[in-house]
Amino acid sequence: MGLRRYLGPNFLNMPVKTSPVFHIFEQQHQEAKVLFLVLGKQVKSKKAIELQTKLEFLELFTDLMEKIHFENQSLGHELFRPFKPLKKALRKTHHLKLVERNLRARVEKTDLVYDSYAEYLAIQKRKIQKETFDLAVGGTLKIWEDFKASAQISSKGIKPLTINTAINQLVQDELISMNRELKIPIHSQGFRDLFESLRKIIMLENLLIQLGFNPIFVSAIHEEITQLKENLKPWYSNHLAFQTLSGFLAEKTSISKKYMDWIKELKEEKKSLSSEIEKQAFAMMSKILV
Repeated sequence: MGLRRYLGPNFLNMPVKTSPVFHIFEQQHQEAKVLFLVLGKQVKSKKAIELQTKLEFLELFTDLMEKIHFENQSLGHELFRPFKPLKKALRKTHHLKLVERNLRARVEKTDLVYDSYAEYLAIQKRKIQKETFDLAVGGTLKIWEDFKASAQISSKGIKPLTINTAINQLVQDELISMNRELKIPIHSQGFRDLFESLRKIIMLENLLIQLGFNPIFVSAIHEEITQLKENLKPWYSNHLAFQTLSGFLAEKTSISKKYMDWIKELKEEKKSLSSEIEKQAFAMMSKILV
C-alpha cells in the first residue's frame, strides 16, 4: 500500500512500458519461488544456498528501485522486508556448510577424530534446518506474488538512462563505503563488509552488461575486483571456522591438545590471510579511486 500511495492512485492504469530490468527480476523471482517450494518439502544445503543467491539479487533489485524512487527512502526496505528472516536463515545454512567443510579438511589433514565437535555442529545444523523449514512451510506464496506485483509497479516507465545512472550511483556508494572502512588493520566486520560490497559491485556491473549498457570498469579492474572477492572466501571460511570452534571450546571446562592446536592454526592462518587481503584491497582501491 505504501508503494501504491507513493506512486499515485492512477499509476496502475497508466499505459506505460515496464522497464527491461523487471524482466530480469521476474526470471530470478520465478526461480527463487521454485526453490522456496522445494525447501518447504525438505531443507537441503545446496538448494538453500541457491535460494540465498537468488534472494541477494532480488534484494539488490529493491535497492535499485529505492535509488530510482529516491523520494521514498523506505521503498527498498519495504519491498524486501518479508524475505529478510528467510535470507538470514539461509545465510546460517551456508555458513554452517563452510564450517562442516573445514572440519572435514581438518580430519583429512590430521587423521584425528573430532567427534564431540562434529556432534556440536550436527545439533546446530538441526536447529538451522528447522528454522529454515518453518519459514518455508509457514510462508505463503502471497508474499511472493505481492513482491512481484510491487516490483512491477515500481519498474514501470523507467527510462534506460535512469537505470544506468542509478546502478552507477549504487556502485559509487559501495566504493565510498569501502574507502571509508579500509583502515589498517582491517577488523573482522570490515572484511565482511568488504566482501559484501564487492559482491554487490560485481552483481551491479553484470546487470549493466545484461541490460546492454557499457561496464563501469575496464576488464582488468573488473577481474581484479572479482579476484579479490574470490580471495576473501578462504578468509571468510577461516573466520567462520574460528568463530564456531571458539564457541564450542568456550563451553568446555578442559580442552584437549588437538583442539588447542587447531584453534592456534586457525588463528595464525587468519592473520596471514588478513594481511594478504589488506594488501590486495588497498592496491585495488588505489587504482579505482585515481
